[in-house]
This record gives sequence, structure tokens and C-alpha cells, in this order.
Amino acid sequence: MSETAAIGDLVRFVRDIYRRTDFIPLHEPTFGGNERRYVVETIDAGVVSSVGAFVGRFEEDMARYTGAPRAVAAVNGTAALQVALQLAGVGAGDLVITQPLTFIATCNAIAYCQAEPIFVDVDRGTLGLSPAALDEWLTDNALLDNDGFCRAKLDGRIIRACLPMHTFGHPADLDGIVEVCARWRLVLVEDAAESLGSLYKGKHTGTFGRLGTLSFNGNKIITTGGGGMILTDESLGARAKHLTTTAKRPHAYEYFHDEVGYNYRLPNLNAALGCAQLEKLDELVTAKRQLAERYAAFFDGSAYEFVTEPADCRSNYWLNAVICEDRDQRDALLQQTNAAGVMTRPIWTLMNHLPLYQAARRGPLPTSEWLESRVVNVPSTVPPELLA
Repeated sequence: MSETAAIGDLVRFVRDIYRRTDFIPLHEPTFGGNERRYVVETIDAGVVSSVGAFVGRFEEDMARYTGAPRAVAAVNGTAALQVALQLAGVGAGDLVITQPLTFIATCNAIAYCQAEPIFVDVDRGTLGLSPAALDEWLTDNALLDNDGFCRAKLDGRIIRACLPMHTFGHPADLDGIVEVCARWRLVLVEDAAESLGSLYKGKHTGTFGRLGTLSFNGNKIITTGGGGMILTDESLGARAKHLTTTAKRPHAYEYFHDEVGYNYRLPNLNAALGCAQLEKLDELVTAKRQLAERYAAFFDGSAYEFVTEPADCRSNYWLNAVICEDRDQRDALLQQTNAAGVMTRPIWTLMNHLPLYQAARRGPLPTSEWLESRVVNVPSTVPPELLA
């Protein structure tokens, strides 16, 4: 079968899944529960800003769902990640190890803290940060000083934290990452923006490090329109809430702020949507996994390798993806599917290939570069027929 014919089969397959002849986007939100009821309730009550009952309820429900001791809502995932890094002690001049294969928000949050990223390669099996590459880079380029700080051999700057990202909802190798971070005394902060509902050995992503963050952007598995969440312990959770509420001390009427804070609290209107969406999350994860099974069966034996969840994990399969044989095949797939009205998308340009981060320190990145030229996302909205 020719490549063009194979792509034509994929287009027909996707259209059959969604039973649509118009444009098929990569990912749309799924509604059908109490979203309208809860949002109208906030409007009727006249409480739509960051002071409202749904904000606290959303935080409590999310903490319960993920198993985190505390969850603190924020206006978006990037803001949540910025504050999480600050609570991890990241500040001006620090270095943070992360992966180059990620969405730019991961690195921007580091930059907002006036710190700089170090790029370490990913594993092909997880698409996430490689513990082996992490340990190798640290062994070659870092040391522990007498005070227990991890410092770069090059210039003595503190390497404060490690920030892996769970790509497309597939958990990174957390056992390995946790072990390396503990040995090198790095604070682990998880960018779990894409992995709500994903489990690593039965435990929710975002709860393995000192802090983790989630995103509820319009394209995520559940959405608040925009929004994010910090997952952490009770002590840092209280600090997170203080910082995201303009660092205002509680008082019946006085305005007193004791440090530089941020107006990052999630509005009640958005939290109402989130509460309704969270009620359906298990159903959405089940449906997404069923969709992934359909894709896996379709691509079995084809020239494209379907990306499946790592061993001992339950992925939410937020975005389904295939690995092409080379860049030419990738480009043909992207061009022909999009021309046919079926949206596909390449994986992100590596962060070290962008002008703002191209001077950052990095180790060898062969796997990241290999994946950059081959990975394509395919439509991943939950088909209505898979929902109860």
C-alpha cells in the first residue's frame, strides 16, 4: 500500500470514529454533566471571582482524587508551575534540570523565577525525562558541596530542582527520577499538566515530588476554561495559597500584604466548571483508553508506531501519538491529514532549538532529537459514543 493510500485510510478511520464530515480538531472539551448547572449557580449567586465556594470545593475534590495532602488552584498551569518552583526554593541565578521535549510553559516558568534550564535527554519508552541521562549529566557536570548543595562544576551555580514533564499523559520513570534526585539533593517538582488521571504504579502523577502541578486549559482532559493546580503538602500548600492570593494577610477589612504575591487565584466561575468536569474524570479516562485501544489496533502492523503507556502505569492517553519512520514520512502525514480536514500536529520543537533557550546548558539529546523529527499527534477528543 502506498503512503498516500495509508494516510487516506487513517483519515477515513478518524472520520468513522467521530462520525463527522467537517473539520476534526485535535482535542475538544467534553461536557455533559453538571457544568451548566454549577456555572449558572455562580452567576445567580453573584459570586464569580476568586472568592467563592466552588474554589475551595474544587481544591478539596482534587486533593481527594489525586491523593495529595493539599491542592491549591491557580489561574493557569504556568502560574501554578511558577509558584511551585518558587516554593521549591528556585530563585535568581539557580539552575533547574528539565527535558527539552516539552511545551514551552515548562521552561517559561523557570525563566519567571529568574533561573535557567538545563536540558537532559528523554527516554523513548516514556517520552519523559530519562533517569539514566539525568544521573550521567550530574556525574559529569555537578558536585555536592560541604553544605549539601548540588552545584555546577563549571561555575558553582546551584542546581536547585529537577522538573520532569509527563508527556501526553504518559508517566515518566518516577522511581528512577526520585532516586537520582534524592542522591543529588535536588527538589523534585513534577509538571503533570497533561497527566491528570494517570497513575504510576497505582499512585497519581504529580504526587511523587515535593510539589506537582496540573493544567485545566481548554484542551486538557478536563477543563476550567483556563486554570491550574499545585499539589503539595499542607505546609507548602498554605504558602501557595498565600502567594497566589496577593500575599494578603486574612482580616475582616484591612488590606495588609507581607511579601510580593500574585493575583493568581482561580475564579469561582472557572472552579464551578472544574467541579463538574472532575465528577466525570474517571469516565473520561476510561473512554480515552478505549479510544487509544482503537488507534493501537488500527496502527498495528502499519508503518507507524503507536505510542502506548509505560509498564506498570495507567495513562490517561490525553493526546494519542504515533512515531513515524523519518521526518519525510512525518511531514507527509501532517500535510495530507490537515489538507483533508483532520487535524494532526507534530510534537513540540525542542526547547534548545528555540532562540530564547538555545544557549542553555544541555547534555547529549539523541532521543529527544530523534523523537522531534518523528512524533505526530492524532485527534484525541473522546467520541460521544464512548461516554455513558
